[in-house]
Amino acid sequence: MVRTVNGDWLIRARDGRLGVYAIRDEAVWCRAERRPGGDTWLPWRKVGGDQRLHPVLAVGHGADGYAHLVSWRPTKAQEAGLVHSTHFRVHLAALDWSPVGHPDKAGARTGTPAVAVDAEGRAHVFVRNRGGSVRALIQKERGGWNAWADLKGTDVHEQLTAVTGESGRIELYGSNQAGILRWRQEEAGAPLVPADSLPVRVEPGTLSALPTSKEHTTLFFADREGMLYAWRPGTEPTPLPAAAGPGPAALLRCTLEGHDCTLLAQRSASGRVAFAACPAEQESAGLWWTESGPQLPADTAVALAEDADGRVVAATVTPDGELRIARQKDEPGLALAAWQEV
Repeated sequence: MVRTVNGDWLIRARDGRLGVYAIRDEAVWCRAERRPGGDTWLPWRKVGGDQRLHPVLAVGHGADGYAHLVSWRPTKAQEAGLVHSTHFRVHLAALDWSPVGHPDKAGARTGTPAVAVDAEGRAHVFVRNRGGSVRALIQKERGGWNAWADLKGTDVHEQLTAVTGESGRIELYGSNQAGILRWRQEEAGAPLVPADSLPVRVEPGTLSALPTSKEHTTLFFADREGMLYAWRPGTEPTPLPAAAGPGPAALLRCTLEGHDCTLLAQRSASGRVAFAACPAEQESAGLWWTESGPQLPADTAVALAEDADGRVVAATVTPDGELRIARQKDEPGLALAAWQEV
């Protein structure tokens, strides 16, 4: 399996089951709990039919519990196009892949897509084009897609991070040599427009974002020296400890000992999973990494979610498709049971 998955690939579906998504053998695959909160999982199954795909996937998860999946497919020699599928139940078959076009009308793959789902259940797809600006594709409320919109931007790095706030409005983050770029919806259903940026040296591929209150989304990123930061627009970034490992941190807002908290997880330099937590929007209070579980191969993906019983669940998928789960125990704090291969 390949780690090029953008978004929350561990999700809780509408019926409460957890599901995971990954790429293998030019296809997207999914596994789901046999029952919500249970310890056994169904086998891997292919998602979206037999369409051959590039090794890249974006996952967006709506308030309705549905997953929206976006990937690239080869179309002809040296060219590709984006495809979309909706997964209504993680333990059942998803819709077949449907072509949705190319940000430059035609050509090679241009970047890793990002997808977010608004309060009305419409998918918003974002991707860099060959000129280095950002294009957006918005699903219509009654099916189909609107025309591509140009969100502008200059020399934008490949990774984009899209997030839906508690208001149901979408925000998009990207980066370039000048710093962090941000776009937002001023009202539900409206096109995204450029918003306040942050001039800071960003390590490409380290952005992740999370709604941390009704008013705010918090962006986490690493600088070129590997130090981690938290940023909410309108404030200065808060310095945190060094990132535990490469890539974006997995994020989850959860309740720990009665407190509203932000939980982070990364595969650490030692190969184990590292966790850190702090009160939501109080990153300056400090956070510290604690490692857990066995050593894992490079390019192992890490994700966080809450199960049907409100327990924190951490998941890892290794490059060869081994899925491990650690679930919160009924104890104070973030006490996880032993990691289990499922």
